[in-house]
Amino acid sequence: MSTGHEIVASQWLAPAVRRLVVRAPHVTRHCGPGQFVIVRAVPDGERIPLTIARSDRSAGTIDLIVQAVGASTRQICALEKGQSLCDVAGPLGRKTEMENVGHAVVVGGGVGTAVIYPQAAGLKACGNYVSAIMGGRTREYVILEKELGEICDAVYPCTDDGSYGFKGFVTDRLKQLIEAGERPVKAVFAAGPVPMMRAVAELTRPYGIHTVASLNPIMVDGTGMCGGCRVQVGGEMKFACVDGPEFDAHQVDFRELTDRLGAYRAHEQAAMERHQCRLTAGLPGR
Repeated sequence: MSTGHEIVASQWLAPAVRRLVVRAPHVTRHCGPGQFVIVRAVPDGERIPLTIARSDRSAGTIDLIVQAVGASTRQICALEKGQSLCDVAGPLGRKTEMENVGHAVVVGGGVGTAVIYPQAAGLKACGNYVSAIMGGRTREYVILEKELGEICDAVYPCTDDGSYGFKGFVTDRLKQLIEAGERPVKAVFAAGPVPMMRAVAELTRPYGIHTVASLNPIMVDGTGMCGGCRVQVGGEMKFACVDGPEFDAHQVDFRELTDRLGAYRAHEQAAMERHQCRLTAGLPGR
């Protein structure tokens, strides 16, 4: 683990969604699609797992996309260019397994689009025809469309309210793409909220389409020691941090995953209240 990782760029991509470009040369030397890092903003801060959305080996930087949902992620999102993250540990997890299957579709919901972005690049490098489906509640929540457009053969933005692109859920657009049959879909990679990934898995199951989900369970150390990221896959206990975070979506017990994600909701609420109190008092939001 290193300390003092400078932020060389910081920008808002959507409401409460921030992109940080962080200097972390030790990560760029080894990372690949599907992997993540664990960061801390301050020495006594919470450890937050974040997908490596992009890496630049020549510059020694990685792109992290953070959604401000709790006290720690709000603290990270408040960081500006020239400031630093205390710790960046990684790369962690297993790289995405990919090959030339013909037509591969990556599906991202919200900040899950940060996961499918490097996957799309890797799949394209394998010679696939790559389609990207990304969703958001409204137009302003659809992220990385331009970046995915530079990689993929086709890009399909979706919004719940129809304010941009396809009106409806990403699963609705995926079903259209599958049933169109112009290019048979051979593999689907999904990342986003658990209900979305579960819906994607149930959609592709009857078609027999290989489907991969990038899971986001509670994680502390990222090395399999704490056991917080336990998930049931095919009836076996797996650790998302070392066995994943990607698994065969048709084998994942999404109900158990949902229950586990809610285990610390009261603690998160208490941390958020302390964060707000510090801000109100004019103190750093730690």
